Amino acid sequence: MSDPHSRHKALLAPVRAAMYDFDIDAVRAALGAICDADVRFHLAFPFETTSGVDAYVAKAYAPLLAAIPDLERRDYIVVAGPTPEGRDWVGCGGYYTGTFQHPWLDIPATGHIVHMRFHEFYRFEDDKIVEMQALWDIPEVMMQAGAWPMVPSLGREWHVPGPATCDGLVPGPYDATQGAATCQHIVDMLDHMKRHPAQGGPEVMEMGRFWHPRMTWYGPSGIGTGRGIAGFRKWHQIPFLNAMPDRGQYVDEITYHFFGDRAYGAVTGWPNMYQTISHGGWLGLPPTDKKIAMRSLDFWRMEGGLIRENWVMVDMLHMYDQIGVDVFARMREFNTARAGFDPETGRAI
Repeated sequence: MSDPHSRHKALLAPVRAAMYDFDIDAVRAALGAICDADVRFHLAFPFETTSGVDAYVAKAYAPLLAAIPDLERRDYIVVAGPTPEGRDWVGCGGYYTGTFQHPWLDIPATGHIVHMRFHEFYRFEDDKIVEMQALWDIPEVMMQAGAWPMVPSLGREWHVPGPATCDGLVPGPYDATQGAATCQHIVDMLDHMKRHPAQGGPEVMEMGRFWHPRMTWYGPSGIGTGRGIAGFRKWHQIPFLNAMPDRGQYVDEITYHFFGDRAYGAVTGWPNMYQTISHGGWLGLPPTDKKIAMRSLDFWRMEGGLIRENWVMVDMLHMYDQIGVDVFARMREFNTARAGFDPETGRAI
């Protein structure tokens, strides 16, 4: 295990183990052991950025554990690798689960098992985590509680699975050649995707060159999953690009972090998209002519030289916040009719 990327995955393993049988003191200690003193945690809206392990655990995990006392973390993807710029990252994908016994973020408790998908990316320097960029699928929890206040998804909402091949916990040693080839395939695919609609119709994307005929695109809750190229385009890409045709025109304003690990590719960035909602038709939103930043953290799995699976997380609540839509306030309006919630405020009592 002499290569740094296998070592970084091993260094992160005690954190993941502490979050399996979730004990907040053990989690705090495990994070403290591998995090730089000035580590910065970038998390989904409404948590945003926090500095230091103690502050992060208190803000993010303590309330979640209070709501889900038997909280458990399950990873189905753990990959690592270098970016072309020489930065070292570990990417984890999976879900938090347990019995939703008490309200969280004013989301009503259900008394049943709940799942919340996460994509969490950790940047290492000198064997210490100096930065995390992560998204939790909070809308997924709202949906399971019957409290999602926005429009229904076009794609299928379900408990997104891990890799079909059950090999997402990629072992060492790190294969630099395969990792680089996977990463390059993803970068080339995205370069082609950006050609449409500015440079022509769907054919300029050459999707059959990059994607498996039986591809599955696992989108964030609020958008949902699409099966095959047709399902991806119909349930996500067409309304997305119709509403924001300037996609891909602001690449000089963002920083991507691409890396590959055997058959898996990953990207993180904070943010990694800028575009303008200049037309209607996406998520039921009217054209706002508002340029928005989007945080999207993704994993891809290659099979037979093509992309077979793509796990996508987008900070949907951050997007809504930028256009002046308070999803939590609207959800609290839903709560006013529920037992156990203040009829005036929609908050738990």
